[in-house]
Amino acid sequence: MADRNAGSATDADLSRLASVDLNLLVPLLALLEERSVTRAARKVGLSQPAMSHGLNRTRRLLNDELLVRQGRGMVLTPRAAELIVPLRQALYQAARIVTGTSFDPAVDHRLITVAMTNSTAFVIGSELSRLLAERAPNVVLRLRTTSVTTSAAFAEDAADVVLLPEAFPTPHPRERLYDDRWVVVASWNEPKDADALELLEKVPHVFLDEPAERQRPYEILDEKKIQYRVRQRVSDYLFIPHLIAQSGGGVAIHRYQVGLEFEGRFDLRVEEFPFPIEALGIDMVWNPWLADGPFKTWLREMLIEAAAPLRARYRPPQ
Repeated sequence: MADRNAGSATDADLSRLASVDLNLLVPLLALLEERSVTRAARKVGLSQPAMSHGLNRTRRLLNDELLVRQGRGMVLTPRAAELIVPLRQALYQAARIVTGTSFDPAVDHRLITVAMTNSTAFVIGSELSRLLAERAPNVVLRLRTTSVTTSAAFAEDAADVVLLPEAFPTPHPRERLYDDRWVVVASWNEPKDADALELLEKVPHVFLDEPAERQRPYEILDEKKIQYRVRQRVSDYLFIPHLIAQSGGGVAIHRYQVGLEFEGRFDLRVEEFPFPIEALGIDMVWNPWLADGPFKTWLREMLIEAAAPLRARYRPPQ
């Protein structure tokens, strides 16, 4: 009985859809993306009055203002913000149905958006860029980097996939791409016989300034009542190893994979964090509205190949 009810509801939805002017959807997406009647009209080749008329019709259809004026600009209503990603994916899928084309990386011209933290981009971004330039020469790769990446990137940045650190929650399925962990990085100018704990206690720290969440390693140091002194605060996480190596002193807590990259380029030593701590694996989290199965499968293969060197060089702590 439940299945028949679900089928009836779907049939009812389709019947209602048959009475809707679907020509409103393409201009609607342009309006939501541009947040300007003038720019949206130019984008889809309509006159400004025609676009304004379409917006008014869509407002009545959805019973929502969609765009409201705020100061000199326009902002989206909460309902409009929720519509961007599913509407974009539905229209792109419809376009593929109409054109009858399937995904072919050799000729595809789409924009591919991968969201990740700055540290993740530092260790995998160049290899991913190289692979896509080689296998899909006509696509545009957009790397959306931030200090804190969440699955909100699906709506805000139209991300196809988010590379999410293990500690960050998400309601969507996730798959491990590569492993990472916290380590201690210091200049070789520091005492060579000092272990990681001695470095943390005796050497001034270079600290990430005002992180969105206090880093777990420093919470552990505080819980263990380990005394340490912060000498510098910087806002760019990737600048920390460079600053330590080039200024000739200091210690910091950083990521293993980033530390290995810098260890091979600068006068930098990498030691294990001295206390048990949660891992920092990086997971692939896919846009739940991404309906293009062949493209998703291909991009997953590209990400796995790009991360292969990171998986190969990872050594669990002894």
